[in-house]
Order: sequence, then C-alpha cells, then structure tokens
Amino acid sequence: MEIMEKPQISAFPKCFLDQISRDRTMSVFDWIAMARNLDADGLEMYEGFLVSTDLRYLDSVRDAIEGAGFVMPMLCCSPDFTHPDPTKRRQAIEYQKSMIRVSERLGGPGTVCRVLSGQAWPQVSREDGLKFASQAIQECIDFAAPLEIVLGLENHYKDGYWHYAEFAQKKDVFLELLDRIPHSPYFGVQYDPSNAVVAGDDPVDLLRSVLGRVVSMHASDRYLVPGATLEDLKQAEGSTGYSELLKHGVTGKGLNDYDTIFRLLRESKYSGWISIEDGMNGMEEMQESLQFLHSKVNEYYRV
Repeated sequence: MEIMEKPQISAFPKCFLDQISRDRTMSVFDWIAMARNLDADGLEMYEGFLVSTDLRYLDSVRDAIEGAGFVMPMLCCSPDFTHPDPTKRRQAIEYQKSMIRVSERLGGPGTVCRVLSGQAWPQVSREDGLKFASQAIQECIDFAAPLEIVLGLENHYKDGYWHYAEFAQKKDVFLELLDRIPHSPYFGVQYDPSNAVVAGDDPVDLLRSVLGRVVSMHASDRYLVPGATLEDLKQAEGSTGYSELLKHGVTGKGLNDYDTIFRLLRESKYSGWISIEDGMNGMEEMQESLQFLHSKVNEYYRV
C-alpha cells in the first residue's frame, strides 16, 4: 500500500497562554520542557511567549525546541492592520515584519508566520478594512519572500488580548480579502475549522473554498456553553479577551466533521502542518487530541 506524504502534527499550549504571555508566571522554556512527552512533531509558538527579539535569546529558544525533539513550524502573530489610526496600522506592519524575522530565526525557510486582518473596529467600514488589510498583508509578503517565510492568513475569531473580534471573521469577508491578495508561494490560508463554527459558517464549505491555498491548519473543537447562542457571543464584544461563553474541548468530540476535512485535505495532497490547540482542561486532554489527529492522518493518508 502506497504511503502519501502526510501532514505533521504540532502542539500549541492554549491552556497556558495567559501564564506565559501575560502573567509571566511560566516561561516558554517551562512549556517546552513540559511538552517533551507529547506525541507531536513540532511546537507552535505565539508572539507573546517571547520576552525579547535579541538573537541570542531567540537562538536559546530554538535550541530548547530542538533539544526537546521538536521543530518550530509556525509563529502565531496577531497584527491589527485595520486600526482606524494610520500610525497604529504602520506600527502593526513594522511589528509584523519583525515577527517575520523571528520566524526565520526560530524555524528557518518554509516556516509559517500567521497574519490576521485586524479587529472589527466599529468606525472602520468594510471597504476600508479590506483596503487596509490587503495592502498591509501584501507589504508583509514582499518582506517575507526573500526570507522564504510563508504568511498564513487565518479565518480567526479573536486574539485573546483584543477588544473586538476579527474583521474578516465571516466567510464572505475573509474570501473577499483573500481574493484581493495575489497568489504567492509565500502566502496562503491558515485554516481553522472551529473558528468557522464560531463565525456561524460551515467549516467544510470554507475549506472547499480555500483548499488550494491552505498552508497550515489549526485543529480544535470549540463549543458555546449550554444555552448560549452566536448572537450572545456577538453581544459580548467590546471587552478584552475571549468570552466566557466559548469553551474548548477534546478534538474530535465536537461539532467539526474531521472525516470530511481530512478527506478533502488528502484529495488536495495537503502535507503541511496541523497544530492542536487544546489542553484547556489539562495535558491529558491535549494528548488525547493529539492521538485523535495522528489516527486521522494515518487513516486518510494511505491510498
């Protein structure tokens, strides 16, 4: 039986995001040490995990990742390219460029550096938001290409430290933004099926729409608390962070149709990284989610 080139699996510590990024009660080195026994090939990083962009510090992070038996396939960044203040937008572009350099230092050529459109600021129109985001992303692609870093635009819900949800959260806005950015080997889609669910869109329909441009993927299952609706989630906007109405669970036990998702990925010969966002209820759940993903990769990547 022929074995197809298959995706590799990485892990992201959603459960420790605040401890590492905000409270600084846990370091990125602590997380790397904890992850040693996870059944993963890589460790995804988040911009907030890093306390410096000094090259010696970045090299020490990369050494720790590699010493634990992993690689760094993606750096998650959250640029706010739709900010109503042009000075803030310029700062977001320049900061994203600095994170592209960090991605190259930590992961090397082919590493994905996530980009977003920005927040859905109430005073920014759809047309202006599309213009601001597409121009900023194109400038960042031009910067990333010589370094061989791939920018991945995520169909996102909301960065954990933002006030407002993602400007391009809904499928129609996301696809229109994507259409404004020319095809490039250094740009594509960072696909997250759970975020499509939260947006009220069908994650399989979204995947079919972007399949040829997917460069990386997040895999999780997300839920609204019992009795809550998407309208309740929308009404909660305007405060920092994720709403308490939104919960994570073990991947494969929620609303996402992972059989169809993996079938489509295989048919398109997708062989990029799939990163698990889990562990909100403990490392045991993260390991269970990783086992689920490995089983699906092994099932669908055989012909």
